[in-house]
Amino acid sequence: MRVRRGRGVLVAAVLAVVAAGCTVERAEPKGPMPPPGAGLERFYGQTPEWGECAGFGDPDDRFPPNAQCAKITVPVDYADPDGPTAQIAVSRIPASGAKIGSLLMNPGGPGVSGLSMAGIANRTPLSERFDRVGFDPRGVGASTPSIACLTPQEADSERAERPDDNTPEGIAAAQAENKEYADKCVERSGDELLAHVGTREAVQDMDVIRAVLGDRKLTYLGYSYGTKLGSLYAERFPDRVRALVLDGAVDSSQDPVQESLRQAAGFQTAFDAYAQNCAKEPDCPLGADPAQSVARFRDLVNPLWDQPAETTDPRGLSYNDAMTGVTQTLYSDDLWQVLTLGLDELHDGRGDTLLQLADMYDGRRDDGTYNNTQDAFNAIRCVDDPRVTDPAVAGRQDAEYRKAAPFLDDGRGTGQAALELCASWPVPNSGEPHRISAQGLPKTVVVSTTDDPATPYQAGVDLAAQLDAALITFDGNRHTAALVAGNQCLDAAVIAYLVDLTIPESGLVC
Repeated sequence: MRVRRGRGVLVAAVLAVVAAGCTVERAEPKGPMPPPGAGLERFYGQTPEWGECAGFGDPDDRFPPNAQCAKITVPVDYADPDGPTAQIAVSRIPASGAKIGSLLMNPGGPGVSGLSMAGIANRTPLSERFDRVGFDPRGVGASTPSIACLTPQEADSERAERPDDNTPEGIAAAQAENKEYADKCVERSGDELLAHVGTREAVQDMDVIRAVLGDRKLTYLGYSYGTKLGSLYAERFPDRVRALVLDGAVDSSQDPVQESLRQAAGFQTAFDAYAQNCAKEPDCPLGADPAQSVARFRDLVNPLWDQPAETTDPRGLSYNDAMTGVTQTLYSDDLWQVLTLGLDELHDGRGDTLLQLADMYDGRRDDGTYNNTQDAFNAIRCVDDPRVTDPAVAGRQDAEYRKAAPFLDDGRGTGQAALELCASWPVPNSGEPHRISAQGLPKTVVVSTTDDPATPYQAGVDLAAQLDAALITFDGNRHTAALVAGNQCLDAAVIAYLVDLTIPESGLVC
């Protein structure tokens, strides 16, 4: 979940008993395919034309030689199946052994390309038993039409701008900028696409993908925002689920204000853990006393408000980019050493490392162009969630956010704040916060990490309760962990569930 910002091969039918839990039949269920909705037969019945992945994904992406790519056609508006269509970019690496079915995967975002997910879990039972499948949700990456709002030059300019303060003049300027951004999204994407890029439609797209891949029931692995895709799919199509693993949970019962405050607290916890770790090292850029780490950090970044730090790249490091780069490193303790390097550089008046991190987060390529992650993120979340349109609520949220995450507080709070981008969005939201209800859903698995900054642990606990899912707790400082953190306990449990439908033992902690 991206930070919210102002803008072994066995015969398939065999049953096994494992001490860790109970196992049920693991084969792809037999029987007729679920019927498509009225007017959707041609979409559910299409045959994908698989070919090389050249031209799919980011220009810097390197797909494995055995990867295949295709595009699957879906209606832009499912209520108008005879109207305009969209193409969903899909990748796959075929199973190397006795195939159970397809494993559909999404890395989150929203707005992040998922084509590279097909390469996850190499040389594991998952690569033997499943066609591993990634996809770019509608409007994202190689899927077309694509969400587009800013040109590369406009994106560079926006990142370099001095932030608006929370004076009446600054608030008015920020809201005018939000309106201008929204207008550009309409001009370059069209309001029909913007109205239909939400999770509501993406979930229906997933069901089309399931059918086109030839699976009667869905096997799915979703990370971060991908857990929202998975949980809402389960709510809509509970009888079409074989297995779901949801790692880094988004709790759809939270409203956007609750979610942002919980996330702010999560990143403060990650910052504090970094500071504690850094203080053990000589010459820590935040000093030897973790209690002073926030003050030392603000001393480093506050001057950027008025004067960017020098970089080899002529752009320099703006305040906005410095905060983005720091946030990027707090997603995983694997990046803490990089953060130390970036802060050391900043102490010396340079910002190369933090600028590179910000470029990575914002999807800026070496040639100065951008992928559409940021624009897609804004478009999807603005159509998914209700808008905050009350200035008093925006002011309280800003004040509470600063308290929840002091390291993000620039000290310029006034008790007032600009309405966020979504208040200016040109199409209505198609989603609302609600508890997930999925009657008849088979047992699923939620993975939640104790010190996950972006999707804090409690969200996973809450989602597991709503789905009556098995909860695996991963003890660590990172955002998502299954099959990416190198933890044998966690990976074995997830693989056993996906392959054999073995339910993890109750209360499993890895």
